[in-house]
Amino acid sequence: MSEEILVNVTPRETRVAVVENGMLQELHIERGWSRGVVGNIYKGKVQRVMPGMQAAFVEIGLDRAAFLHANDVQRSLPARGADAVDTVPSPPPPIAELLREGQEVVVQVVKDPIGSKGARLTTQISIPSRYLVLLPQSQQVGVSARIEDEAERARLKSLVVEQAAPHGGFGYIVRTNAEGQPAEALAEDIAYLSRAWALVEQQVGSLPVGSCVYEDLSLPLRAVRDLMRRDVERVKVDSRETFDRLRAFAAQYMPALARDDGTGLSGRIEHYSGARPIFDMYGVEDEIKRALEKEVPLKSGGYLVIDQTEAMTTVDVNTGSFLGQRNLEETVYRTNLEAAQAVARQLRLRNLGGIIIIDFIDMHDAEHRRQVLRTLEKSLARDHARTTVYDFSPLGLVEMTRKRTVESLQRQLSEPCHECGGRGMLKTPETVTYEIFREITRAVRQFEAARLLVIASPKVVARITDEESAAVAELEEFLGKSIRFQGDAQYLQEQFDVVLL
Repeated sequence: MSEEILVNVTPRETRVAVVENGMLQELHIERGWSRGVVGNIYKGKVQRVMPGMQAAFVEIGLDRAAFLHANDVQRSLPARGADAVDTVPSPPPPIAELLREGQEVVVQVVKDPIGSKGARLTTQISIPSRYLVLLPQSQQVGVSARIEDEAERARLKSLVVEQAAPHGGFGYIVRTNAEGQPAEALAEDIAYLSRAWALVEQQVGSLPVGSCVYEDLSLPLRAVRDLMRRDVERVKVDSRETFDRLRAFAAQYMPALARDDGTGLSGRIEHYSGARPIFDMYGVEDEIKRALEKEVPLKSGGYLVIDQTEAMTTVDVNTGSFLGQRNLEETVYRTNLEAAQAVARQLRLRNLGGIIIIDFIDMHDAEHRRQVLRTLEKSLARDHARTTVYDFSPLGLVEMTRKRTVESLQRQLSEPCHECGGRGMLKTPETVTYEIFREITRAVRQFEAARLLVIASPKVVARITDEESAAVAELEEFLGKSIRFQGDAQYLQEQFDVVLL
């Protein structure tokens, strides 16, 4: 299988696409204005100790001093989101016993500055990688509670303890997505984290107070760290500066990804200098547009309909124009097999998470159902997000879950329609017409007015003055008021105003 990673860099936006066999599989987006400082490590100085608040303000080089609470100075293991190992912290001693004014401290940002408040800090440092979180101030190895299989938990913990010993015996949290990973993958992560921490220690010793000694990786670097495997053919970057940074990063932190033929990772990172934009060259822009549509065509002539809601995502499979060559059951089976592969790709591409319900076309043959389910599970195997697939329900539905990592592609690139409020449907001009008539009656009963002016969208006004002219005349006679209608192109189809004159 041929796999490439494409990196498109512009001044305010960076996009990373994973392309397998010429087809877009994943898309990651980072916009400059949305980058925070969470995860960054700073060499700071305690500016002021506040005994009454059990906290201190620390100068770390940002616009405002950052906030460090006593609870965040003394903890056995940091809570790092869904991959945290739950611990019960002991009550901390008074903040004055932990910190003093003018003291230099190494701190990590756990919450971005918001409004007039400074960043929130912790002294319990942690550095994440693909499958692990390094805890350099601890020697404990914990496993995410979401990995429920006891044998797998024991295997992972044993591997990490064994692999960590030559690298200083630091503590680690085994993240949820480490489940099922081989020893080699964990060893690569431990080696990477050891190098990262060695660099932090070097920076702490040489840089002045207020310096950032570790910055969470930018999207291109995270892509190489998290997505790069031995079977990735190449990484193409359309920015010379980013290309140089990626090569340096790969050479320093990921030498273990060299191939058997001696091809190092940095040798597989190429600078793209073509005249055509890199995403256009590979058809990625067209794929992104299609990924924002509800319908997904299948090669056979069938299609999927994907609906994303707050509670879940539903996928409906339809045969469309596919008629098959043998019989109905065979036609349905072939369509469902193709749909299973397409669903797996769309989940990755659109980054859909949470509960997902797939409504395959009804199949009577139990073996056909097993094959479709097996195809779906096999197609999901390359997904970096954790997925769980359940058997066909009595209603013929396949229920599954996919770990939610970031917002879906649709919600990153789109916003609810201003006209329909995200419902995907508009009230018809006829419905709006009768709402206007009711509002006119309500307004006349509440307020005194000699005549009324109704301002609405031209489409609604055209319908009222044409098809409902008789109804308007009856309403004027019933109310004893003159009603005038005015179309305004600025009004959306559901908007209108009744003005009393």
